[in-house]
This record gives sequence, structure tokens and C-alpha cells, in this order.
Amino acid sequence: MRVLLLGAGGYIGRRVADRLLMDRDLQVTVLGRRDSADIRFDLAAGSPGALARFLDAVMPQVVINCAGATYGTSRTLVRANVLAVATVCEAIRRSHEPARLVHIGSAAEYGVVPCGAPISESAEPRPVGPYGVSKLAGTELVLSSGLDAAVLRVFDVVGPGTPAASLFGRLAEGLRRALEQQEGQVRMPDLSGFRDFVDVRDVAQAVRAAAVSAATGVINIGTGHAVQAREAAELLIRASGFEGALSEEIRTVLLPAQVAAEPGPVTAPPPPAAVESRPVIEPVPWRQADVRTARERLGWRAQTPLEESLGDVWLETACRV
Repeated sequence: MRVLLLGAGGYIGRRVADRLLMDRDLQVTVLGRRDSADIRFDLAAGSPGALARFLDAVMPQVVINCAGATYGTSRTLVRANVLAVATVCEAIRRSHEPARLVHIGSAAEYGVVPCGAPISESAEPRPVGPYGVSKLAGTELVLSSGLDAAVLRVFDVVGPGTPAASLFGRLAEGLRRALEQQEGQVRMPDLSGFRDFVDVRDVAQAVRAAAVSAATGVINIGTGHAVQAREAAELLIRASGFEGALSEEIRTVLLPAQVAAEPGPVTAPPPPAAVESRPVIEPVPWRQADVRTARERLGWRAQTPLEESLGDVWLETACRV
């Protein structure tokens, strides 16, 4: 099967490329902005017609879109997560043999949901920040394109290669610095929220499964379990051997035990003012995937324990010079 991979230079894209290249049944071509790409092309700036010509040359049976932006200005997010997706969809439609499309979405598209319950694909998306809004717009473009397409709505990704600006990338770097400088405290933002942490290598397996399947529509990719970010942080701290204190900005959230007394959606506080060059932690108390669709339609489920994922994050950080 001929596969065209977009966004192979990103966090998820790198792992997807590694997984696809291991498969002898797949012929993989990489399209992107980097010199290492087989085809140099900027999705945010290039035209659908130009991309369609590349598609006709490669004749992929599946296009996998891992390209996009997680941080940056609203303009950056719109260009990477909306305009680029529109270009991909239009190019596939214009190509002589339209390929199947597997697009990487985000659980941030759901926004605030009731605490204590898994989120199904049928939940009404209510994103709370520019990133989630831009990803939802990209998903809607894919779903309304008329293409043979699946959107993998990926939950909170962890594991080796985690970006330095991410929650655990920042914590790992803080721990490394504290150990080197013999500091007794590491500062972090609020860690009271619950998240469904899924290993990036498991995500890559899900992408491969979706590429060779006939599944369409939105499919959640997560573990099906919610873990408090503070508990996950403790796993990373334990892996590092740091014995100091973890200091965080505490924000009041609705815990799962309170759901029976206070049912219904949680009203999150407004997000802090965005700083263009830094990520903003979403004020979403709860995020847990309903993963039945992934199991039934892709035959996929997460395999990597969170402790192993965070241990690998620390190993990479500790070895960094």
C-alpha cells in the first residue's frame, strides 16, 4: 500500500513514520517542509493545485496528516490546523485517484465535559481555547469533505520525544535543572486536572491501524482511564530520583466523587490571558476517552503503562547534554 505521510517532523509524526517504515507492506513517501522530506511542500502556504500534482505523481492510497501546530499565536494555529487541512482535503478531491485520509485530531476539541465519565465520539464539541477551536475546525473540514476519511481524536500524548513546552517536558527539564543545581523545589502550573494519558508509540500503532482499515468518522484514541496530572507528575519525579518539593498553582476543580452531588457539565473558569510564545494550560478539569470505537473498528488498544512512558521521558531528558 502506498502511503503519503504529512507532518513526519512533529512529535506524533516522527513516531508514525518510524512505525510505518517498519511495515514491509507499506510504501511510504514523506511530504513536508524539512530537507529530509521526500517532497518539499508547505501545507500552510502551498496551493491545493500544486499539492494535487504531487498526489498524482505519488498516487498514494492513503494520506496520513500528522501536520499541525499545538502552540503559537491564533494566526499560527489557524494556518497550521485549518488552512493546511483545507488544502489537503481540496488537493485530494482534485487528484485523479482520491486517496483515503487519516487525520490527527485532538481531545481538546471536546472542551469541558461532565466529570467522572468517559467522552464518546458523539459528545458535542465545546473547545475552550484557540488550539481546540482550530483543531475542531480542521476536523469539521475533513468530515464535510466527502472523502473516505477518519479523524483520530487523540487524547493527552506522553512518552519519548515529548516537546519541551509540554507539561511533562517542562517538568522533566525542571527536575534535571533542580538536580544539577541542588535545588529543593520544582515549580509547576496547576496539576489538579484529570487526563487520559496515552503513549505516543501507541498512537502511532493506532494511526497504522486506521490507515489499513475502512473505518470512517471520528475515533477516540486514548487508554480509557483518567489519571490526575499530579499523580502522573509524581511518577516522573520518582523516575528522576528528585527528593525535593513540587510546588504548583492550585485551581479548584470538580473531582469525580462530587459528580453525584453536582451532576452535569462543569463550568470551567475562563482561561488565563494567552501569552503568544508560551502554551496555555486548558482549564478543563476532566478528560477521559471512551475507547470502544477504537477497539471495535480498529482492533486497537493502548499497551504502554504510564509509568513506562514517563520513565522514558526522564531518560531522554537526563541524557540531554
